[in-house]
Amino acid sequence: MPRKAQDVTDAELAILQVLWEKQKATVRDLVGRLYPAGTTSDLATVQKLLKRLESKECVIRDRSGWPHVFEPGIERDELIVRRLQNTADALCGGSLSPLLTNLVKTGSVTTDEVDRLRNLLDSLESTPESSE
Repeated sequence: MPRKAQDVTDAELAILQVLWEKQKATVRDLVGRLYPAGTTSDLATVQKLLKRLESKECVIRDRSGWPHVFEPGIERDELIVRRLQNTADALCGGSLSPLLTNLVKTGSVTTDEVDRLRNLLDSLESTPESSE
């Protein structure tokens, strides 16, 4: 089955994680962080990955100076939602409930995380929109 256009590969995700942490970086910054040996091949790999991420609108390139500077074009939370929904679509007919239920049942979610989820659900239930 072909990959959906908005999917991000693990290699692309590694670049996004650096950009989310640093907010902005050049190609050389990224190469230095991801490939400490920094070979010509590594440089070409990062350039190709950035080009793909840019076409997916996941990074923004500032071409106003040299070297070009890259920053995230997608927030981490937005990518999380996208990937969770893709997983739910593939495994659960689009419903997120089985994913969440199984995470909680298997003990993958800590007591603190359950408390935060409970508080989030309580706050969502108390908003005027949810009572309509």
